[in-house]
Amino acid sequence: MTHSPRLPLLAGLPLAVGAGLAIPVQGRINGALGTRLDDGIAAAVVSFSTGLAVMILISLVLPRGRAGLARILPAVRSRAFPPVYVLAGGIGALFVFAQSFTVGILGVALFTVATVTGQTASGLLVDRLGIGPAGRKPVTAIRVIGCVLTIAAVAWAVSPRFTGTSGAESDGGPAALLVPLLLPVAAGFLMSFQQAMNGTATVHYGTPIAATLVNFIAGTVVLWSAYAVKVSVAGPGNPLPAEWWYYIGGPMGCVFIGLGALLVRSLGVLVTGLGMIAGQLLGSLALDVVLPAPGTVVAPATVLGTVLTLAAIILATLPWPRGALRR
Repeated sequence: MTHSPRLPLLAGLPLAVGAGLAIPVQGRINGALGTRLDDGIAAAVVSFSTGLAVMILISLVLPRGRAGLARILPAVRSRAFPPVYVLAGGIGALFVFAQSFTVGILGVALFTVATVTGQTASGLLVDRLGIGPAGRKPVTAIRVIGCVLTIAAVAWAVSPRFTGTSGAESDGGPAALLVPLLLPVAAGFLMSFQQAMNGTATVHYGTPIAATLVNFIAGTVVLWSAYAVKVSVAGPGNPLPAEWWYYIGGPMGCVFIGLGALLVRSLGVLVTGLGMIAGQLLGSLALDVVLPAPGTVVAPATVLGTVLTLAAIILATLPWPRGALRR
């Protein structure tokens, strides 16, 4: 195990926000690729495969990457951490599955709220259980209030997109959305565990490069297996496009997975997740303003909800004194 200095909150939180900025850009690219291929699973396979190629290259070229490679098998063989942690990338694959199969039913707005709800709730749980490398963190009233405000703020920020985004509403009403909602909630809930597992592995590998590589290997295996089943049943989709930008979604995934694995040791799982949620909203807002997609809505609620999200995260992360709520 190697010990690297922990980042202070003022340095780590902006990095978490920066990592979150890549998520909506990746989602926009992967969504466009899925439409072009007429196959969401194929788009996910391309994204993970290109990300894996980038991580292999980085691991072989950089000295720190090669050192991390040399530590992977010894760490796994010595059971320095539970062996199941090497399968953390499967959670990323589940998230992509949820994105591919439910966004068309729920719409982006409900999907975002569902995943944020699951991730925020599990962030509290993972920190309380001490699964991540930062150890146990107490569930204080301030942190709970900050989490509730974060979920409410995200719901407010995406509320302008609720109208007319879901075809299920006209078919079966809210009850028809229940089952599709469970998948993104579950995917979001497991994301905190993924960050904790990757963060713990990073401590033993000595670098987030190795943890990110293992993450992409596991996710790629899961997605290629799913794609093989899909092709055998329904056949392949459209041929791959020639435009280069369709293939940068995977490398962007390397950024936020790697930074997430690095930051959970310093910030804890909850704060890392909240910071990435803030970055996700800021990135989405910037995309909607600069490169709006069809059906994009930028309303006052979008901006104000994003600002409230940032305020909620500050509330949850500041070192409040004990008994602050009783004053």
